[in-house]
Amino acid sequence: MNNNGVNSIEVKKINRQIIYKFLYKHEPISIQEIAHTLNMSLPTVTQNIKELHERGLVIKTGLFKSTGGRKAKAISYNSTARYAIGLDVTRNHIGAVLIDLSGKVIKNEKQQFPFVNSKEYFKGVGDFVRDFIKDYKIMNEDILGIGIALPAIISPDRETVSYATVIDFKGGNVNAFTEYMSYPCIFSNDANAAGFAEMWGEETSENVVYLSLNNSVGGSIIIGKNIYEGYNNRSGEFGHMTIVPNGRTCYCGKKGCVDAYCSAKILSDTTNGNIAEFFRLLSTGSEPQRSVWDEYVSHLVIALNNLRMLFDCRVILGGYAGAYMDEYLEQLRERVSEYNTFEEDGSYLSVCKYKLETTAVGAALILVEDFIKNV
Repeated sequence: MNNNGVNSIEVKKINRQIIYKFLYKHEPISIQEIAHTLNMSLPTVTQNIKELHERGLVIKTGLFKSTGGRKAKAISYNSTARYAIGLDVTRNHIGAVLIDLSGKVIKNEKQQFPFVNSKEYFKGVGDFVRDFIKDYKIMNEDILGIGIALPAIISPDRETVSYATVIDFKGGNVNAFTEYMSYPCIFSNDANAAGFAEMWGEETSENVVYLSLNNSVGGSIIIGKNIYEGYNNRSGEFGHMTIVPNGRTCYCGKKGCVDAYCSAKILSDTTNGNIAEFFRLLSTGSEPQRSVWDEYVSHLVIALNNLRMLFDCRVILGGYAGAYMDEYLEQLRERVSEYNTFEEDGSYLSVCKYKLETTAVGAALILVEDFIKNV
């Protein structure tokens, strides 16, 4: 044991993690360049690369041009060494993605599957997952697990639901799902998962607020690339900010909540639940879509300005409705600027980059991040 109380096994593990994380963020690179950049000895890097290669986590992608001696081998992390599954569980649907270590979506699927707190439902989810991946010849041990995103407040251990009203699962435990699935499972809040996906791979450490405009409104506060959970794991519950005193009744039972005015359902209810059809008709100036949109925006911009005043950082529009708002971004920026005490424009506002199954992708990426941290 050295003076810092770190033994040789721990030092080896730390070095391995540093090297793997470096490879994960870089293009194919030579062992010599890795050693030079990380200020490690060549034997240390060589030994760790050998071990990572034996585990299938790094691959040799070719040779670099010779600079006079033997050609250096190009080393890269193996993005298909492991996979993760993400589920987005909602009141009426279930969405699923299969991703590799790079976050690439290999497959996605969504189907109507109303949530019921019963063994039949959880068995049905297990059958759904089994059918979802049956065409892919992936060894069980190469699947990191299943990230399950829920419209609920999750305990810090990611195993228990501490609060839920959108779905009847308060007090529910992850064991309800794992009983019918042969992979480890973890829970995440749906909006936090979506916000996590949105910031994945970003080099910037800027603070961001993500507003999730799904059939229930939520959000995520991301500080320096980390999700701020709050003292009670209830941060980002933007759907329950009051914007109209004694206004419409929210599903939570209170009146005037953001959710009662900015839920994606308000838009999609005009088109039999089809949000894409709503925005198609809106683009043609169709009624009642135009009138519904105008009222929707009048409340949305108040919520957005409140978020800007609270956090003074970039605000990202996401969720089912947010994914379609690129075309209306300038309109929204102009409208929010009318409420802003300090700024003349709304350039802090942007639209999500992930448009498809963002929540499920984020739930799966949480498993990928845990894997990268603990190689």
